[in-house]
Amino acid sequence: MGIRKPVLAGCIVAAALCASGAACAASSVELYGQVDAWMGAQKSPGGYDRSWTQGGGGMSTSYWGLKGSEDLSGGWHTVFALEDFYRPQTGSMGRYDGDAMFSRNAYVGLQSDTLGKVTLGRLTTPYFVSTILFNPFVDSYTFSPMVFHTYMGMSGQGIVGDSGWNHAVMYSTPSVHGLTANVIYGFGNDENHSGQNKWGANALYFHGPFSATLAYQRVDFDSTPGDLDNLAPGFRRQQAAQAGAAYDFGWAKLYAQYQYIRNVISGGDVTMNGGQAGVSVPLGGGSVMASYAYTASGGASDVKRNTWALGYDYALSKRTDVYAAYFLDKITGLSHGDTFGVGIRSKF
Repeated sequence: MGIRKPVLAGCIVAAALCASGAACAASSVELYGQVDAWMGAQKSPGGYDRSWTQGGGGMSTSYWGLKGSEDLSGGWHTVFALEDFYRPQTGSMGRYDGDAMFSRNAYVGLQSDTLGKVTLGRLTTPYFVSTILFNPFVDSYTFSPMVFHTYMGMSGQGIVGDSGWNHAVMYSTPSVHGLTANVIYGFGNDENHSGQNKWGANALYFHGPFSATLAYQRVDFDSTPGDLDNLAPGFRRQQAAQAGAAYDFGWAKLYAQYQYIRNVISGGDVTMNGGQAGVSVPLGGGSVMASYAYTASGGASDVKRNTWALGYDYALSKRTDVYAAYFLDKITGLSHGDTFGVGIRSKF
């Protein structure tokens, strides 16, 4: 997430309150984020022309955030975060026009040193976290094959419900010998669709060079209850499961993921079955990254998608890196698409 720096105004206010006796519990507020911009060219599968572009979010979506905590004593803390995506190529708020200001995260909650954490608000889903931690291109919506196969699917529709859920509550366990778990529930908040909700969970294990994850989620709507019919007639719900693992040998880190998605549709279910294999190799002060993802749909649809990417990321400092990458994408029945470019990312 980058190097954290206290927000001066927050510290001044907290110091003044404590000096006056109004508030003396230990508290902190931090400003953090990253800026990522790239330039290159893109061609979508089935497209005819290559578009030369200067864009944002080559390796990571740009965002900024405020987060804080207050010590309530006895091992308890209040926590909060407000995080906003933005597009450095235009200075616009959000990932796209109409995206909410704090669409990355907006929550408040309680955390115990021994019992875990409960948060409420808009929350990043455990499924998204498992997806990005076990592929070498992490959360890149420009160059990561696994992100494309998971969130763009076979023809622009993969995981529904977004990478963050509104009206959500999540419980996160403390770490026990490297094992943690998260459970999330998203309310529909619509009296006309009281039975519609979203829920999911994941488990994460980190021990030395080995790490692994299991994730599952079920959603009954995309952004508002009753809206799945807008994506496909008769679309009722989606279930998704994923397993991932990685092992760091030092000279190379290997990644692997498997994923199964089932769209329950009255006219015939559509399934997506596939996975990703990747590697990152330290080289010359940076790392070479390679990833391949494959997904085949079944049921009422029969489409295959093959995607691979190759890139190099070089660290200029602890906070800034430059990168170059090439991405090739092929979907059944369409001419291949590709993306290539160079970019820079700075964290703060």
